[in-house]
Amino acid sequence: MKLRVVVLGAGFGGLELTTILSEKMGDRLDLTLIDQNDTFFFGYSKFDVMFGRKPADAVKISYSSMVKPGVKFRKETITHIDPVLKVITTKNEKYEADVLVVALGADYDMNATPGLAEGANQFYTFKGAEELREILPGFTKGRAIIGVCSAPFKCPPAPSECALLMHDYLTRRGIREACEISLVMPFGSPIPPSPDSSKALIKAFAERNINFIPNRKVSSIDSSKKVAILDDGSTMPFDLFLGVPKHVAPEVVLKSGMTEKGWIPVDKKNLKTKYPGVYAIGDVTSVGTPKAGVFAEGAAKIAADSIMAEANGDQSSSIYSGAGTCYIEFGGGKIGRVDVDFFSAPHPFGSHTDASKALVAEKEHFGTSRKARWFGL
Repeated sequence: MKLRVVVLGAGFGGLELTTILSEKMGDRLDLTLIDQNDTFFFGYSKFDVMFGRKPADAVKISYSSMVKPGVKFRKETITHIDPVLKVITTKNEKYEADVLVVALGADYDMNATPGLAEGANQFYTFKGAEELREILPGFTKGRAIIGVCSAPFKCPPAPSECALLMHDYLTRRGIREACEISLVMPFGSPIPPSPDSSKALIKAFAERNINFIPNRKVSSIDSSKKVAILDDGSTMPFDLFLGVPKHVAPEVVLKSGMTEKGWIPVDKKNLKTKYPGVYAIGDVTSVGTPKAGVFAEGAAKIAADSIMAEANGDQSSSIYSGAGTCYIEFGGGKIGRVDVDFFSAPHPFGSHTDASKALVAEKEHFGTSRKARWFGL
């Protein structure tokens, strides 16, 4: 009898887990992968779109390209998750599973920050990046603020990257001296687990005259007056605001009863939830790693090992390490790297590799290798 696996969400975690199970189980597998979108994109490609480096269609990969033994992809919107019975309802039909994997990522609550949804800009959704591609050419002088509205948020280096890439963008246009760039972040340093990466970023900010405002969040925005209000009550006027909205678990997950304090708790060793046969991986969990694709991918490997071991009547010896690698765009055609272990004692620790042009090729390989592995392209 085939093992019925239903995977909710076709991001880094869902794609990697699906690929492993297909490779290892083949005709013993009946896996349904469900996502409300028909295309995939790497998170960092939003900068390519936003700053006009690539057209939107060039960074999207159709899920129809994915052909794997034992796997069916369904573009459907999930309306209900029953983790006890392992039954998933979509707008189209119901699916019953022997094993359920929730990999739906994090959504954005634009209304959590007053004013963000009414006229302010954000660059964390693909739609937001597309809109900014049209808006940015109209910004010719004044104050630009990259403001984080809440924590945790996806890809912790992204706001810093945005500030550095904004500097390059304005420099190319010959208007940098007429513009001011500020970055508001709720941490004391850009990447707290890696002091060396943080020092490198702060040095890059200083060299480019970018204002870094640590330990602050944007609590509200007055678009009519063009003022950002920070969580200490101070105000910052702006001519261009680029926000990082509050992150939340998808509504269908919150309604499922699986969450505690807003996210799905899991056993950090194997990504199992408290529900038998139900796993959760990636941004939708409170496992203790950043909300970034590479960590979801790492979690998927461990969850897949556990699923296969139990299908064979065994127990997996694989344990999630909480480690991952993130690439950081420093601008000027250079990329840095931080390797972080979030389960290390006594606290998370990251090692830094200085920005270079050589790492540009390494990051490119990161993307092309996964495109080939997941989609056969």
